Amino acid sequence: MPTGTRRARERASTRARIIEAALHVLETEGVSALTIRRIATDVEYAAPIVYQYFANKDALVLELVAVGHRLMMAELEQAAREPDIDQRMMQLASEYVRFAGEHPHLYQVMIGNAVDAEERWRAAAPAISVLKQLLTTWSQTHDVALADLDEACDIVWGTLYGMASLGTIHTVGSERARWLAQQALRTLLRGWRIGSRDNA
Repeated sequence: MPTGTRRARERASTRARIIEAALHVLETEGVSALTIRRIATDVEYAAPIVYQYFANKDALVLELVAVGHRLMMAELEQAAREPDIDQRMMQLASEYVRFAGEHPHLYQVMIGNAVDAEERWRAAAPAISVLKQLLTTWSQTHDVALADLDEACDIVWGTLYGMASLGTIHTVGSERARWLAQQALRTLLRGWRIGSRDNA
């Protein structure tokens, strides 16, 4: 194996170990426990080695936000395989809220102010694209004219965000929040269908 290839693999492996350790700390202890020194200790490297991969904590958190969205995307794509579009939408609502409930600290950095708003939006773009595709398919299936697809997407996204946040309240919990998310989305979709018929 050429030296350059071996070094590239070693660097990729080291970076993956750092991210894995950082994700573990974040998921189990929260963002306040996440420091470069702590991660260096956990992966048994000197801090300067970690700094070769991430300039500071902010850069590391930004990478974790991207990781979180990739994990969420994998689960949303599973939901997108449901053949019936209405069931697909309900599955999307359920999976989004479930993800937030199962990864509370990660979800908080994905939606919170620890990362610049533009960077958060960029990281969320693939998931938003999936939602737009689902809404487009749903509207075509039911012959519903959505006046503004971006606006409809924001309404659904905001609804799921709200239900996921509600799920963090112990008197509600993740399971009920998932059910509420499906009910809220079902109500939204029904309203769009009725509105489209009234405007026809």
